[in-house]
Amino acid sequence: MSKISACCLFFLLPFFGMGQGLTFKSSKTLPFITVDGHQVAAVILVNNGDSVVVTVRIWGMADQMIGIGSGERTVEVRVPAVTRDSVVEVGFVKGGVAGGAGGAGTVVATDKVSVAPAKKMTIYILPHSHNDIGYTEIQTNVEKKQMNNLLTGIEYARRTKDYPAGARFVWNLEGLYAADLFLHRMDEQQKKDFLDAVKDGRVALNGMYLNTLTGLCRPEELLQLFHYSTTLAQQVGVKVDAAMISDVPGYTWGTVAAMAQAGIKYFSAAPNNFDRIGDILDQWEDKPFYWVSPSGKEKVLVWIPYKGYSLSHGMPQGLTKDFVVKYMDVLKGKGFPYDISYIRWSGHGDNAVPDMTICDFVKDWSSRYAWPRFVISSTSDAFGALEARYGDQLPREQGDWTGYWEDGAASSAYETAENRASSSRLSQAEVLWAMKSPSPKALATGGAAKYPVDSFAAAWQHVILYSEHTWGADESVTRPLSQKTKEQWEIKKSYATEADSLSRELMKGAFAGEGMAAGAIDVYNTNSWERTGLILTAGQGNGIKDDAGHRVASQRLSTGELAFVAEKVPPFAARRYYVVKAGGKGGPVKDIRSVEVGKNWLDNGIVRVVVNERTGAIKSLRARAIDNDFVDSASGDELNDYLYLQGNKLADLQRNGPVRISVKERGPVESVLQIVSEAPGCNSLTREVRLVRGMDYVELTDILDKKPATLDPSGDYQWANKEGKESVNIGFPFHVTGGAMQLDIPLALMRPEQDQLPGSCKNWLEVGNYADVSNATTGITWVTLDAPLVEVGGITATLLGGQSHPEVWRKHIEPTQKLYSWAINNHWETNYRAYQDGIITFRYALRPHGAFDALSATEFSTGLVQPLIVGVASMGRAVGLRDTVPMLRLTGGVGQAGSGVIVVALRPSEDGKAFVVTLYNPGESSVTATLGTQAVEVAGRDVITVRVER
Repeated sequence: MSKISACCLFFLLPFFGMGQGLTFKSSKTLPFITVDGHQVAAVILVNNGDSVVVTVRIWGMADQMIGIGSGERTVEVRVPAVTRDSVVEVGFVKGGVAGGAGGAGTVVATDKVSVAPAKKMTIYILPHSHNDIGYTEIQTNVEKKQMNNLLTGIEYARRTKDYPAGARFVWNLEGLYAADLFLHRMDEQQKKDFLDAVKDGRVALNGMYLNTLTGLCRPEELLQLFHYSTTLAQQVGVKVDAAMISDVPGYTWGTVAAMAQAGIKYFSAAPNNFDRIGDILDQWEDKPFYWVSPSGKEKVLVWIPYKGYSLSHGMPQGLTKDFVVKYMDVLKGKGFPYDISYIRWSGHGDNAVPDMTICDFVKDWSSRYAWPRFVISSTSDAFGALEARYGDQLPREQGDWTGYWEDGAASSAYETAENRASSSRLSQAEVLWAMKSPSPKALATGGAAKYPVDSFAAAWQHVILYSEHTWGADESVTRPLSQKTKEQWEIKKSYATEADSLSRELMKGAFAGEGMAAGAIDVYNTNSWERTGLILTAGQGNGIKDDAGHRVASQRLSTGELAFVAEKVPPFAARRYYVVKAGGKGGPVKDIRSVEVGKNWLDNGIVRVVVNERTGAIKSLRARAIDNDFVDSASGDELNDYLYLQGNKLADLQRNGPVRISVKERGPVESVLQIVSEAPGCNSLTREVRLVRGMDYVELTDILDKKPATLDPSGDYQWANKEGKESVNIGFPFHVTGGAMQLDIPLALMRPEQDQLPGSCKNWLEVGNYADVSNATTGITWVTLDAPLVEVGGITATLLGGQSHPEVWRKHIEPTQKLYSWAINNHWETNYRAYQDGIITFRYALRPHGAFDALSATEFSTGLVQPLIVGVASMGRAVGLRDTVPMLRLTGGVGQAGSGVIVVALRPSEDGKAFVVTLYNPGESSVTATLGTQAVEVAGRDVITVRVER
């Protein structure tokens, strides 16, 4: 008889009589070991007569008496446990009496059965509820449901406290948003019960705040995503070293560094198991690995479980023996090499209630079977067990795990841009509060405003809530005008709106209570390097003087604002300027020459830009010091080309209509060309091209008066839904011979294809502040302030509606110098918006340069998204950290071209006794920076957070 390897073994025996009408059909060895040390075979018998008792006799084992009802029946038969593939002779006895091999009865047949070893597997079960903040019902109801789930989880843990070890209920908080709500809304006894349950392990904290689209995050937002875990851990007195994310496929590379900053070393990633996920499950399901940070210094253990987060959604009957057989078969079929595994148990739908039936299953199972062993546990315990046994054998992977679902954010492009700006503004507001931070003595006497910890926490919470993956209702596309859809969108939209409001209030609050110096303004630099930048102010005069009394070139714009360039503003400091009348004292302005402007061109002596008079795109971009035109028009596209696609056929690509070019601004500070046209999908398209005095880059502003997309919810839903689908793509085909592309992502820099993990999205990619295309000597940096999505090499984002087939996704990105900003789309069949309309603005900047320098590109792009701040001119001189807080004088590597670090976050500590500083080194070489007397070594591409005592 042929052997079949593995613990799940099928074999057929000859049909023979076993009493009246009883025949043996087949058997299968099961992957079980009983508590008394035997393996198990499932035998299928067909009984065409009455119920009958048969004896199964195996040499060396006690007889097994089995009752067989009529019809086809499956019964379990114990067989000897083996350590290698073996053959066992089985006898089937009629009329036998239990008493061991060779006892009474007639052996009617024997057969040789192949038995393979059963793997001694421990399977951890992680109970949790998937947090969709909306989707199935309004967000406010979801919040209540998740807090109730926490109460229920605590109660189930109490009920099962006397169950055997491994069968006791543990409630994993998938994200800490529910805990945050709970501690703010519940009564004191409930809070105490929660904290007690956390301390004794009945409730497990997982450190990510929400299931966030990490590719949308700004650098500090990514850090804030894990900040609450450290705060709560300190409050409770526990260690939070694990995080969960559910549903979302793909995560930005800087997430590793952000988790490391929060002390998280285990990451349970569990994507959706079929829709718009590319081949992420094909590549990574049940394949644990260490995900290594861009610096190579940090790592987290990542593990995607079988069927992602939603395994239990299709199992209304709960855990069963049949599932165990199937699951062990699956692991064997994959060649799973470990004897520790885990599954998620998220109940029977999104936002599901806790399911205590798993405790009874494990309790009953462990009374019968020793293996596989089931353990209900926390993420930390499950991952810790794997690491302890196999940590030195796990593979290490380095690269971006580019996300698939961030594309939906372009279905609400206005709010997405608004939230990006709020995130950057909050980072600046924190620095301003640090710059204005009073001494501990002043705080103790109540003579100064304390850093508003709670207000900042609320603002960051709203930023993160907008970046959370649940955008809207499940029927947002099929019924875009339903009450359910509209109500959920209003709340989702409010997260971005409130974040905008709170961030502005906090910025303004940093200046509260200061006396004003007449006729003066202070220009604040919230960055760690010296800044020069354009300033727009509402001052009533017509001229500007600097703090040395020298006249500065200024220009009254068509908007009524007064423009000038603030030069060499020190890091973390302010420089004072005075608004004066024209012709005042101070002498003439040097180099008063205007930024030259022609019918379709601009030239500031550093950069020259020429606009195509027919299309309005940029047909030539040159830097005076570089012998290269950076526009590659060979394919028919030019820079800032408007490309509109309805549906998914590239042959249907449309462009804007004839353009009208005019000079909007002309002067010594800036000149602006305005290009107006009709455009498909819009009521109108207005593009502005600006050059500023002394600046080595050109700024582009594209203003769309967007028409709503055609709504056709009947369409051909569910898996194509092509009717009414649209996208806006802004083309940037660069000419840099042999140039390689790099994308800035939060706390990392990645090269498409080269720095992407298998299973990453390649049809579109997320970008933080900039992309760069460079060869060894020449390049160009492209900055995007509002739009976070790009396509590289061509328009490749054409997958409409639901997509469940891995093979339809782009598998490779060839070397390219072409970049397309994927500004707007409504491609999804659910969750995201079906249409958007009104004024939507996209801003870009293009900076030609010599050899690529990561620090320079990071400083340049950060400076645009975090502009110089015009603040209240306080009585006395303009001050900053260099004047008031000597321990934060930044020297050494900070700000040095080519080899330095930057500060990505700076705020007063919550106790007011220190500053919390996060340093980022975008370069490849290690740098030592000095904060006062404290030397800090920052490895290349690394992130470090330090506390600097006051």
